[in-house]
Amino acid sequence: MKAVSIEHSKAVYFADFAFYLVVVVLLLGVLAGFAPHQALPGVALAVIAGVVCWSLVEYLMHRLIFHGIEPFQRMHGEHHRRPQALIATPTVLSAAFIMLLVWLPATLLGGVWLGLGATLGMTAGYFAYGLVHHATHHWRPRGAWMRQRKRLHALHHHAPQQNYGVTTSLWDRVFRSIGQS
Repeated sequence: MKAVSIEHSKAVYFADFAFYLVVVVLLLGVLAGFAPHQALPGVALAVIAGVVCWSLVEYLMHRLIFHGIEPFQRMHGEHHRRPQALIATPTVLSAAFIMLLVWLPATLLGGVWLGLGATLGMTAGYFAYGLVHHATHHWRPRGAWMRQRKRLHALHHHAPQQNYGVTTSLWDRVFRSIGQS
């Protein structure tokens, strides 16, 4: 498979999860082990802000880009047609976007520790999104929260104009795109 293919072999698909798990653990280790003590409150806020920002990015990308702009709409449509297929954003692209659109600007604006904190938050959010999205298509849900995520995502696949959030319905509620039936 090509490096920028949206459909992956099992090895490449699951390597993406391993890559982001390692990145999250490394960023957490670097921040916990090397960030100056006085920077830690700001770093913690940057991590939280990164997670919250990720949830909004997840929603906006899904609604506005994956369901609104070609060629992304066509590519994402393939996922809707074959929800069991191992279709995902290539790691090289997602990592490049995180570096260019999160780490670089956050570091330039807030310094290295806040930049790493924001990047940790966004990357952890992206990793959680990948896990939850995979689970909605491939796992049997055990808890109430995961059953709800799976149900709402299944509704999205049948009515693509609603339920764009995968990890949370917060932004679907804010932007009135939540669907319950």
